[in-house]
Amino acid sequence: MKTSTDISSADLAAQAEALVKLTSEKALLQEENDALKRRVAWFENQLFGQKSEKRPQVDAAQLSLLGDDSAPITEPEGDNEQITYTRKQNQKQRPDDCVNDSGLRFSDKVPVKIITIIPDELKGEDADLYEVIGTKSTFRLSQRPASFVVLRFDRMVLKKKDSEAILPSPAPFNVLDKSIADVSLLTGLLVDKFQYHLPLYRQHQRLTDAGITLSRSTLTNVVRRAIDLLYPIADAQLASILESNVLAMDETPIKAGKAGPGKLKQSYFWPVYGDKDEIAFTFSTSRGRQHIETVLKSRFKGTLLSDGYSAYASYVKANDELTHAQCWVHSRRQFIEAEKDMPALATQAIRQIAKLYQIEESIQQQKLMGEKKREYRLLHSKPLVDGFFDWSLQLIETKTLLPKDPLLKAINYVRSKETALRVFLEDPDVPMDTNHLERALRPIPMGRKNWLFCWTELGAEHVGVIQSLVSTCKLHDINVYDYLTDVLLRINHHPASKVHELTPRLWKERFAGSLLRSELFTKIDAAVE
Repeated sequence: MKTSTDISSADLAAQAEALVKLTSEKALLQEENDALKRRVAWFENQLFGQKSEKRPQVDAAQLSLLGDDSAPITEPEGDNEQITYTRKQNQKQRPDDCVNDSGLRFSDKVPVKIITIIPDELKGEDADLYEVIGTKSTFRLSQRPASFVVLRFDRMVLKKKDSEAILPSPAPFNVLDKSIADVSLLTGLLVDKFQYHLPLYRQHQRLTDAGITLSRSTLTNVVRRAIDLLYPIADAQLASILESNVLAMDETPIKAGKAGPGKLKQSYFWPVYGDKDEIAFTFSTSRGRQHIETVLKSRFKGTLLSDGYSAYASYVKANDELTHAQCWVHSRRQFIEAEKDMPALATQAIRQIAKLYQIEESIQQQKLMGEKKREYRLLHSKPLVDGFFDWSLQLIETKTLLPKDPLLKAINYVRSKETALRVFLEDPDVPMDTNHLERALRPIPMGRKNWLFCWTELGAEHVGVIQSLVSTCKLHDINVYDYLTDVLLRINHHPASKVHELTPRLWKERFAGSLLRSELFTKIDAAVE
């Protein structure tokens, strides 16, 4: 028979066990609650927080876990639209004289520029053998900045006096055969859509407001045909990029093509940036490593600079001829996310990374290149990098951080990529980050806010082609309108073996001083009705 003492002892043991269990459950719930709070805070920051990564200056006199360093700290800084067009049956038809042989209709408020073409027969010694018996007009829609002009080419119809034979009068050259679009209109549509992110349906509205009647499908078709002409130039530019010693690569999402009723495929642009300041937007329906292999193949042999996405490291690991360099800005962001939970420790890491950028700024100011740049980095940056990773190891060894602490996650992130983060120390051509690439790819997300998605995968490829040329023009301070106009007029007559000369970088050297332009700008404006 159990005594009251025995019963009391058993009860106490059970209560103690229950208390330990409750305490453990409470700690687990608290940890889960903290994790949920961090997620909510992250989403709130995405919606309402500061988008810039610039940070206020900190007091250089403050002590660092990596040592007392009094040096001042500075912070681092598509597509085809498939749109149906429904004509109103009760719409009042325009006068017959507003309808020409190409189907272009325009109101009286649209200016018409008359360009008279004199046949070669009337310019020679035998000019007296011919007489002008009439004219035949060809109409093309052209574009001035923020306005539209109809070009009317009056082609003389000749009859030979002795034989009564009527000579054909060929239409003047046009970039697109049997098209009502002048090269100035083609360029205007491309620039407005891909540089200024104005969707075609809005451009169609502007045409309508200006008195021009065209279907949206016509605009879509001429844009597609114009981009088709630019494909060889974009391919040549990609080939030039793959010859780089250092290549930066990233990926950005895009909706393109139908995945089912009412659904669009999640696809990606994979921009690649070469060391000659050229960029190519390659397209894939996948975010897997296979696309990296497809683009780079065996053509690229050098240093691949990327963010922390594992597909890049996996590809480099499988290719002995390549070196993988990691972006320090992406590492810094890990500590920024951890700063809310452990501000003191996270700030120490952020400040040390900021000092690395201070050194890079000094290198830029001194215009150091090659071996001098390498020696400067080894002298000033390497001790900071060594101290940074020593500090991270010490924190891990103290075992004061919980497995789900954001700071521990940040430390594990940088330590797993330490080798790639150190590459810039030994190679002066390797930047510390991929900021130059992220700046160059901004037109994609900016454009996506306006045209939202691509109806087809082919349309997305078209976006990549034209955006590759437009963005590279900006990198080389080239007027996009002048460039596109010139190459569209030039490409049909340019040798295919020298198509690389039409890439923006080389075009600027060879052709920028002798631009080809639309008849709208090369003829005298005196004959405007």
